[in-house]
Amino acid sequence: MTNPPSSPVILQILPALNQGGVERGTLEMADAITQAGAKAVVVSAGGRLVPALERLGATHIMLPTCGSKNPLIIMRNARHLARIIQEHQVSLVHARSRAPAWVARLACRRTDTPFVTTWHGVHANSFPGKKRYNAVLAAGDRVIAISRHIGQRLAEEYHVGPDRLRVIPRGADIRQFSPEAVSGQRVHTLSEAWALPPDTPVILMPGRLTEWKGQRFLLDALARLKKQAPALPWYCVFAGSCPAKSSYGQELATYAQTLGLAEQVRFAGHCQDMPAALALSTAVVIPSLRPEPFGRVVVEAQAMCRPVIVTSHGAALETVQHGMTGLSVPPGDTEALADALSAVLHAAPEGRLAMGQAARAMVLEHYTTLTMQTATLAVYDDILGTCLAEQFALHVAEAQWQAEAEKNAFPLLHPTAVAG
Repeated sequence: MTNPPSSPVILQILPALNQGGVERGTLEMADAITQAGAKAVVVSAGGRLVPALERLGATHIMLPTCGSKNPLIIMRNARHLARIIQEHQVSLVHARSRAPAWVARLACRRTDTPFVTTWHGVHANSFPGKKRYNAVLAAGDRVIAISRHIGQRLAEEYHVGPDRLRVIPRGADIRQFSPEAVSGQRVHTLSEAWALPPDTPVILMPGRLTEWKGQRFLLDALARLKKQAPALPWYCVFAGSCPAKSSYGQELATYAQTLGLAEQVRFAGHCQDMPAALALSTAVVIPSLRPEPFGRVVVEAQAMCRPVIVTSHGAALETVQHGMTGLSVPPGDTEALADALSAVLHAAPEGRLAMGQAARAMVLEHYTTLTMQTATLAVYDDILGTCLAEQFALHVAEAQWQAEAEKNAFPLLHPTAVAG
């Protein structure tokens, strides 16, 4: 057995670095890798998050056709990636999307490099050949599922055994998503930008404007709620961008007007300050019509102590215990969603707070970014024989010690002394 590398090089590959859960997970792991004393390399077609990645101390390498599904381009990209692996002395490659995973698998075979995958998305087997295309994400030396829901699917449909399968849920950054971290000024600025009257309950639906996310389903429930309780005050904000060349956003606006909801509904587009948006909200609704593979925004809302309403399928059932840490309704059941909204809006403030606090406690115990980073580093350690998770934990403890020491006038026991 060869000795483990003293300072391993971990390469992550994905189509691009723009926005989304895959991209955020990539940056979070690049941060953890560098904090653990290793070198983080990311290969992608670029995007607006590249500067943020490089500020973390990671190296970005441009591969313009990284997301291409063309078999000839995949083979060409594999040759490029094999050279990158050799030039940068890469210890392990972590692929997060299907086309880049095919590139990575071929390159790792050529260079005899360990290969790790994460299954992030839904990836349905809707037509012949699709399952084979998806299967590359189940072919890693270790395969990370972002929820138990996805883990079960990998085990049943792709026969990934417990020797390779690791369930590591996504997490909320509890430094950003904390009620104490969001100033009143940030909330006020957002409220003014969205033209929301003060002291009026706000229903927030975060998510891209796409049909399966359930925006039309929520509009139907709002129309029912308005009919049932016409005097009940509320506004609803849809915070999410519309895919390029899609008319769905305009269709939703027209539909809201048809339902008589135009005055109470806001289509706000992409929101740059989601912690403030969640702090502004009275209830957060994730009414997806298809099972979510995880749903990071759910745990972010819960971390902000906000009551969440989700549809009862997929990974949402792992993070929402009905009546305790949120509410769940059957997908597409307009009456049930309207009733859940009514229950939250009519609830006493202390009742909403109690649910929000229970949800935050659950997130702190199971669904933090720190937990996800540590568990993923442990996967790398398992393959490489390194101690990245331990080194990362020590670095985090050191940073926390320094922050506490700056707050206190008295000396604190250093974490290395505690470890010793």
